[in-house]
Amino acid sequence: MIRSPFSFLALLCLAALAFLPSCRTINSSIMLAADKDFPFDTLSTDSASTYTREYRLTANDIIDFRLFANDGFKLIDIGSLSSTSPAGANLVRQGFEYQLDYEGVTRLPIIGAVSLKGMTIREAEVHLEQRYSEYYVKPFAIIRVVNRRVIVFPGEPGAARVITITNNNTTLVEALAQAGGISDNGKAHKIRLIRQTADPGKPKIYKIDLSNMRNIAQANIVVQSNDIIYVEPRRQIANRALREVTPIISLASSLFTLYVIIARL
Repeated sequence: MIRSPFSFLALLCLAALAFLPSCRTINSSIMLAADKDFPFDTLSTDSASTYTREYRLTANDIIDFRLFANDGFKLIDIGSLSSTSPAGANLVRQGFEYQLDYEGVTRLPIIGAVSLKGMTIREAEVHLEQRYSEYYVKPFAIIRVVNRRVIVFPGEPGAARVITITNNNTTLVEALAQAGGISDNGKAHKIRLIRQTADPGKPKIYKIDLSNMRNIAQANIVVQSNDIIYVEPRRQIANRALREVTPIISLASSLFTLYVIIARL
């Protein structure tokens, strides 16, 4: 039998501690947690890898494609042309959109199927100019990707954003800036860049540290379509534990007050 209010209070405190959630439960909202020995992919300075300075076309990109002839003096409406159409056809519309399939192949007027996956914008333009030179005099092409976007988690709950990229060579730091920058709760030294590959089940995952000027080169990585930029949030264990246990403490306090009142009757 409990003989004093203090014994009763101690019992309630022990009960509150028993119901106190674990650190894992408190931080259950944190995404993409990685063990200390997680095998991150290695950042390389190779021009065709993560550090590439130009955007490279990939599967599911939608391109706005325009073709000019005679060094631009005549503009060709490739959407209304066939293999028998004259080279001097007049313009009806100024741009047409074509989607690259899962293999990076698209079908264009006259030349049919063409693979553009892995090419920079300029490489794709030169490639199409060469293909269309069989039909037109001095053609030149203009390509713009219209559906590029990246997902940014800046380190603050509820602050994730899908960023539409309009600049062909948008960098990692520019994408973060468009999302409002790294939040106060984000860890600048623990940023993860998750990049899709040909195998959907095996994305490339890079660990990036932007907390030091020595790593400024990492800020200039050109983002690709469907990249995920994840800033790890700080684990606010004390605040969240207090928030979790406050209802229990409030209940214990009310019961203790009730016990004291009853004991004095």
